[in-house]
Amino acid sequence: MSQIDLYDTTLRDGAQSEDVAFSVEDKLRIAQKLDELGFQFIEGGWPGANPKDILFFEEMKKVELKSAQLVAFGSTRRWRHKASEEINLKNLINAGTNWITIFGKSWDLHVTEALGITLDQNLELISDSIDFLKQQGKRVFYDAEHFFDGYLADADYALKTLETARNAGAECLILCDSNGGTMPWQIKEILEVVMKNIGNPIGIHAHNDSEVAVANTLMAVSLGVTQVQGTINGFGERCGNANLCSVIPNMKLKMGLDVVSDDQLKQLRSVSRYVSEIGNLPHNKRQPYVGRSAFAHKGGIHVHAVRKNPETYEHISPEKVGNQQRILISDYSGKSTLFEKAKSYNISLSDDSPQVQKILSKLKELEHEGFQFEGAEGSFELMMKRALGEDRSFFKLIGFRVIDEKRKGDAQSISEATIRISVDGKVEHTVSRGNGPVNALDHALRNALEKFYPALSKVKLLDYKVRVLTASDGTASKVRVLIESGDGQKKWGTVGVAENIIEASWQALVDSIAYKLLKG
Repeated sequence: MSQIDLYDTTLRDGAQSEDVAFSVEDKLRIAQKLDELGFQFIEGGWPGANPKDILFFEEMKKVELKSAQLVAFGSTRRWRHKASEEINLKNLINAGTNWITIFGKSWDLHVTEALGITLDQNLELISDSIDFLKQQGKRVFYDAEHFFDGYLADADYALKTLETARNAGAECLILCDSNGGTMPWQIKEILEVVMKNIGNPIGIHAHNDSEVAVANTLMAVSLGVTQVQGTINGFGERCGNANLCSVIPNMKLKMGLDVVSDDQLKQLRSVSRYVSEIGNLPHNKRQPYVGRSAFAHKGGIHVHAVRKNPETYEHISPEKVGNQQRILISDYSGKSTLFEKAKSYNISLSDDSPQVQKILSKLKELEHEGFQFEGAEGSFELMMKRALGEDRSFFKLIGFRVIDEKRKGDAQSISEATIRISVDGKVEHTVSRGNGPVNALDHALRNALEKFYPALSKVKLLDYKVRVLTASDGTASKVRVLIESGDGQKKWGTVGVAENIIEASWQALVDSIAYKLLKG
């Protein structure tokens, strides 16, 4: 079988998912995680569609990817517009990527009804657009939108759109099940015809409206496609896209395809949870392979069996995808993950160390309270060092007060924070304003400490997210605050949990400062 390229579209298709809104900074962070996971292509968005995507592609010019190629996405030219004058195509070129993916119509219904042009005119759009991009030195993928529906309506025309794209210079033709209604056996029948008449390179882009996106993708892989598209956690419009967190381990562990390395596969759960956290969505605990419940055992017979031999009720070793076995009626799990984390933090732990159980107990206690350390590695490292007595108290809080005042109905609120801290017996009293109470508190804390720790002047609060953990309690709900900070050289995440949003924010802010001072 030919080499299969993994093509991620989380930053474009995944961002169209309901309740998901990635900032530019979010997209930059996720792109680097995807690169580390071993993707060949990362689709960054549609440059020109909105200011956010324009800025993202500009910022990505400063990022050096290790293995992945960044791809810009857009459509074929519009009818009555020359390709050389089409603003959409110009924006794609200006994005500065070597690779561009454009989509065109494969379904005659869309050509005549949505575009209002003839079938031959649609072929011109496809050919002219690809040819123009090739003349500009770009390498082009062609997404055949609604290909399977188009094939079922008019097979000859659907195939003709693929021939047109290939003749114009598209390097891979991606067959899209855009409405997500095609069944696996239909994928097989249609792909066999495509492979016979068109041939590779062919890709697959499946949506999940019928709950078969992963199955359709794997069917396509079994038939020899060379590019697989999807999103992390299956994020996407309507019911989502093919979930790469299922597709990748199925390809590697079930089909024997070496699409990522063993070490990269071990990062899968971490990346899955990271993207959920950055997307400000709860992670799906029942998600195959990477969900918290994927290898959890509760029934007495199951527990007894897996303790003797995990293969009795586990289809793979959970460690292969970075997950772990969980016995829900005890704490019989977690050590291997803890040792890996300790090693990465240069913390020495042995299997028989009494501190191991101390850390596990503390972790269990914090998770019960609602703490989540994915995306908050700074807080996790501090938690381990506190449990081991290796942390340091850099200051003592005497007290703080936050005021949020609105003086007129149409005026902006005024946020002011007052804080008193003590460092080695010396008291500092600071007042600061900010854009909201948390920003004011952040300014006040750092201003108070900069006299003692000048390095804090470089620390900036880069991102701030709040998740309600107990929605049934309304405005009295417990919340989790996730903060990302940076000093121009590196970035780190910290977390806080409380029923009071200011208290949760304070916890995350203090961890952010402590982490910076601990690391120097």
